[in-house]
Amino acid sequence: MMIHDRTTMDSLSEFLRYLAQNGTENGGIPTLSHLSRELGVSISSLREQLEVARALGLVEVRPRTGIRRLLYSFTPSVRQSLGYAIRIDRGYFQKYSQLRNHIESAYWFEAVSYLIAEDKTKLRELVASAREKLNGSPIQIPHDEHRQLHMLIYGRLDNPFVTGLLEAYWDAYEAVGLNVFTGGLTYLEKVWGYHSQMVEAICMGEFEAGYNALIQHTDLLYQRPDRNQQQ
Repeated sequence: MMIHDRTTMDSLSEFLRYLAQNGTENGGIPTLSHLSRELGVSISSLREQLEVARALGLVEVRPRTGIRRLLYSFTPSVRQSLGYAIRIDRGYFQKYSQLRNHIESAYWFEAVSYLIAEDKTKLRELVASAREKLNGSPIQIPHDEHRQLHMLIYGRLDNPFVTGLLEAYWDAYEAVGLNVFTGGLTYLEKVWGYHSQMVEAICMGEFEAGYNALIQHTDLLYQRPDRNQQQ
């Protein structure tokens, strides 16, 4: 284990090693000139390493407060890589979507067991809001409700990597334009029919039934009217 840890640390830049070993979450970091003297690295190199850390969402830099280490999140790293992949080939989104579906099914029972009464109330409110949009005139696509519902179900998992992978999926979902895709009212009503089944099963403590609705909901996504066109 020590060998692997040392190898991992050796692959990090001097700034990231310092950040991991000395920083505290939401805590201040010394100036680059101070770090340059302490680490024996040029300011120009540290500036480049700082920009990488910012892109990964590990630090923020503000004029008055300087460099501050942020609470760790996996999302920015995945978002950057996935966004790049989709720019190369839109088909990568479909592959990532498959990964996301497997993650949701694998963590379903653990995730729903952590939900509290407040969460269940919110889930029902999201379904009601979505129904209202679909029955309105004009019809509105309940994308915000869709994202919030799925993220809320898995929101109490104490695993930043699962959360990061799921959050990045929804960012990519919006990037490829699926948040504005209608697919017809019939399709959307089917989607939210499964969402309603999932939520009611969660609220009733019938997690197996909710899982079955999740799987059926996933199968419906592969029948999405725009799927062949996108591919």
